[in-house]
Formats: sequence, structure tokens, C-alpha cells
Amino acid sequence: GYHRGLFENVLEDHSREQVSGLLLLYSRYILHVVESCTSTIHLIIRDLASLQNKGHSALLQEIKVLVVAHNIPTRLFPDWYVATAMSPVTCPQGSTQSQSTAEVVAECLTLLLKLAACIQSSEDDSEDTNESVHTLAPELLIPAETINYLYNAEESASPEDFLRIYLSPSQPALDS
Repeated sequence: GYHRGLFENVLEDHSREQVSGLLLLYSRYILHVVESCTSTIHLIIRDLASLQNKGHSALLQEIKVLVVAHNIPTRLFPDWYVATAMSPVTCPQGSTQSQSTAEVVAECLTLLLKLAACIQSSEDDSEDTNESVHTLAPELLIPAETINYLYNAEESASPEDFLRIYLSPSQPALDS
């Protein structure tokens, strides 16, 4: 309901693009993949930052922004999908500990690309698009341990930190 309301508010401004992507619901985590124009993504991140400022009464707690990419030629997800990871999705013990954060992010993005392709092919093959993403390809869901690892990574920023870094002017040295 929170996301539906947020996206309806975004669409009220006719200059913004529609939002597509994926919302994965785990027992302890929520993973967002949001596809839209830059201004809409910043609006969503600002909303998440204000939501996080509500403290312990906030709907979502301890939010992190991992990757924001610009000028993507095509969308991965034709619509907005919500999937619940019914059973715990796990990865081999300690597999993320030996990898750098960049490698883990690349691995997650690869899984998301494969998941998007799986969703698109299942939509092409059947009229029933209500089949759960978890049922379609459970092996393509990002393991909860990996999400925990990325959440605790130093490179992961809160929405406020992300906006402060992104919106602050760069200060290059004059002689560089």
C-alpha cells in the first residue's frame, strides 16, 4: 500500500515517468529495484529518507541505497512486481565473505537481470501474469544473507547520506 500510494503521488506530476521494477519481500528485508527517470528516483529516495526520519514508528527501518544507475537504454521490468520469498533463500556459508562489495553487487545485478528475463519470458508464454516470481525462479532470488552483507557494507548509504553526497557540488582543485 505504501508503494502504491507513493507511485500514485509520483504520477500526479505529469512530467514524471511511470515506475516499474521489483519489490522483493523477505522475512527481515525488503529489496527494491526501481526503474524510472532520475527525478522520480530522487523523489522516491527523498520519501524514503523522510520515512526513515520518523524513527521507530516508521514503516521501513534502516534503509540503504546501494546502486543508482542513469541512462539505462531499456527497462528490465515492464511493470511493477511484488514477490514474497516464502522460504528462506540461502547461499553457501561464507560465500559473500570472501568477495568484495563490488563483486557481490555485480552478482546481485546478474541475478536481477536473469530474473527480469524470466519474468518477461513467462509473460510472453502465458496469459496468467499473476504467477509469483518466487514460484517462477526461486534460484534467481537474491539470498537473504547477501542482502544482509550488502546492508552492512560501508559502501551502502542511507537515503539521507545518498542525497547529501549526490546533491553536493563537487569541489575539484583548480589546478587539476
